[in-house]
Amino acid sequence: MILFLLFISALFLAYSNGANDNFKGVATLFGSGTSNYKKAISWATITTLAGSITAIFLAGELVKNFSGKGLLPDELLTMPIFAISIAFGAALTVFIATKVGMPISTTHGLVGALFGAGVMAVGSQFNFEKLGNTFLIPLIVSPLMAAVFSYIIYIIFRFFRKSSGITKSSCLCVVENQVPSPVKSTNMTLEMTSSLEIVACKKGCIKTYEGTLLGISSQQILDKLHFLSAGVVSFARGLNDTPKIAGLLLILNVIEIHWSMLFIAVIMAIGGLMNAKKVGINMSKKITPMNSGQGFTANLVTGVLVTTASIHGLPVSTTHVSVGSIFGIGTVTKKADYKMIGKIVLSWVLTLPTAAIISALIYKLLETLI
Repeated sequence: MILFLLFISALFLAYSNGANDNFKGVATLFGSGTSNYKKAISWATITTLAGSITAIFLAGELVKNFSGKGLLPDELLTMPIFAISIAFGAALTVFIATKVGMPISTTHGLVGALFGAGVMAVGSQFNFEKLGNTFLIPLIVSPLMAAVFSYIIYIIFRFFRKSSGITKSSCLCVVENQVPSPVKSTNMTLEMTSSLEIVACKKGCIKTYEGTLLGISSQQILDKLHFLSAGVVSFARGLNDTPKIAGLLLILNVIEIHWSMLFIAVIMAIGGLMNAKKVGINMSKKITPMNSGQGFTANLVTGVLVTTASIHGLPVSTTHVSVGSIFGIGTVTKKADYKMIGKIVLSWVLTLPTAAIISALIYKLLETLI
């Protein structure tokens, strides 16, 4: 019964992860108008699933890290109630954030849950040094790196675009203005007349690129590259997140880790298809407006950083890296919504202590009952 409860807790975490994270890889496709929501989430689901399956062969180091090995005494890692506390604490934290539309990090939630349940179980025997070096430093540094890299790379891409003679289209809007009529009214009231004025659109304008490369429309090339880059980000997320959750199931001797990863991958996909929209809209529309070129740049930076981290066993957050990349673009264009960024950062700050408290309470409750 306790092992079944552990399995259900891990699946709940996988579902919450998919709901909060699956759309993040394709947020720039939807935000730039390159794709509608349905097409974007379908592409995210396919590529995330591919990344999850690939993780079976490439991400063994992350599985070991998120099983808690090295952070805690080995005997604790064989206790199902410990793994249940971590899985349920992180899952509930991510699920709550999803319901309010905040894109938080499942990685951060897992780290907080590991810390909370671990300290409750062993106190000072917890390996605080490894927690900082292996987990916290990559989580803090990665969004800053992403913001800086996207800022620099977008400036470089913009320079080459202009050098190639590719221009951005302008958006013009016709505005109706009411002005006083030069003809005096007989009943002593001021008559108003309408005048039409053409101005630059401030909202609802998605700029496209004009020009050709090798005889092909530059916008068509960019759209294809943008879809590819979004797929890379979603693939990298599946590669990075699936083993983190599967690591909790290592103590289930009845299920091989490969099958565990496959179960996790399928439930993540379902969570994304059913509950990703609220977080997706905030990621796509409310951090900064962007066009397809800017979205491609943000995705490129995110995909490279997350894939590199996964291969080297560094538990970075796709959420943090993706938000950092999009924010870096908004900094260049001077259109970033700092109020929304502030809300997201606050949710990040609250993630670790919330998950730690929930997992510690669950561990204490299970220890008392079982």
